[in-house]
Amino acid sequence: MHGIINTMTLFHGSDIAIPEPKIIPANRLLDFGEGFYTTSSYEQARRWANRVRLRKKSGKQIISVYEFDSDKAAKELQIIRFASPSPEWLSFVTTCRGGRETGYEYDMAIGPVANDNVYATIQLYETGLLSEAETIIRLKVEKIYDQILFHTDLALNYCIYARFESVEEGTDGQS
Repeated sequence: MHGIINTMTLFHGSDIAIPEPKIIPANRLLDFGEGFYTTSSYEQARRWANRVRLRKKSGKQIISVYEFDSDKAAKELQIIRFASPSPEWLSFVTTCRGGRETGYEYDMAIGPVANDNVYATIQLYETGLLSEAETIIRLKVEKIYDQILFHTDLALNYCIYARFESVEEGTDGQS
């Protein structure tokens, strides 16, 4: 068969709809560096939307929904993929969160998100209280969501806005 496109639905949680994503300088150090963050998990996007709502005191939780042609992107972009927490993922995240250059040229990064509980484990590793092996073991017991980072403007061409959804006020994104 021809014409089959392997698209993924991606979500971004905020307090506003984002029909035209942009690479905006971050005000904090993030897992995969600067860019536009999405996830394939609606639940995770709701959690992110709730965090933004609380931080900005906006009262709104909005999930922007995107379609992503992963096959085409894989052929045309430089993509770093981490299937699970691994020594390579840990090194990449600690480098990015430390504000240092990764040494990689990449348009996108895909892999597990280091949520607050996971980040506490990473901090123990960074301070030398946990070995790399112990850190990976601890990370594997946490519920880990994915994140898909669009790191360059070129990559954003593959993030096609579909719609937005308002999350009911008063919900916290927890299941």
